Parts: sequence; structure tokens; C-alpha cells
Amino acid sequence: MSVKKQLFEECKLYVEKREQTIREIMSSHKKALFSETKSSAGDKHETGRAMLQLEMEKASQQITVVQQMKEVLHRINIEDSSEVVRLGSLVYTNKAVYYLAISMGAVSVENTNYFVISSSSPIGKLLLGKKINDAIYFNGQEIKITQIF
Repeated sequence: MSVKKQLFEECKLYVEKREQTIREIMSSHKKALFSETKSSAGDKHETGRAMLQLEMEKASQQITVVQQMKEVLHRINIEDSSEVVRLGSLVYTNKAVYYLAISMGAVSVENTNYFVISSSSPIGKLLLGKKINDAIYFNGQEIKITQIF
């Protein structure tokens, strides 16, 4: 299996796990919300409900982010190769190797570290549209593109 395919599969797995975790949290909060009964400590009860509502809203926002990640992954064709850096590109530089997909961070495949980044991240924006031998400047360092897959 190609490195690009393995990285893409890691991205899909990451998004699935994240979605599952968020849905479990939402389910847990729903149960807690419905099981809370009014007590003589009314203010305490209302505060507890309000906190659960805030947590539910936060989880809902996280689900939206996960849906956006799924859409980004859906737009990637791992079979495509280009001479120009774009979404789905595997970019080798003199500093590190980047896979433009979703914001996921460092991933190790076959004992090599790859940085899975979003094309809207600061370094992702700089890499987009570049070609082999082009250089970008990030955090005061020159990063030269050596290969694109």
C-alpha cells in the first residue's frame, strides 16, 4: 500500500474515532440531562442543566468540524498526482514531509514521520500552488520542496 493511501486511511480513521467519541459524549450528556430531577436545591439543578446544555452545544460544534473534515477527505483522490501542491498532495521538503488533507498533526507510517496538515493551515497555505524546487519561508526558516506526489 502506498504511503499516500496509508496516510489517507489514517485520516479517515482519525475522523471516524473523533466522531464516535463526540457522539458518545453527546449521548452521555443527553442521558444526564433527562435524568436530572428537580430537587430542593433548585439553583444547583438549573446550573447543572445549563452546564450540560453548554457541553451539548460544544459537542454539536465539534460534530460540524468533523463533517467538514469528512467533506475535505471526500474531495481527495489519492490516485491523482500533480506537479503542483494541492489538496491531497504528499510534499517532501528539506525539513519535513507534509500531507495536505486535514489538521491531524504528526503521523508515523513505516517508521517515517509525516505531518498531516490542512490546506488552510499557515504552512498549508504557503505550500499550495508551489512546485518542486520552490521555497517557502515559515517561522524564519527556508523550506525547499524536493518532491511532490
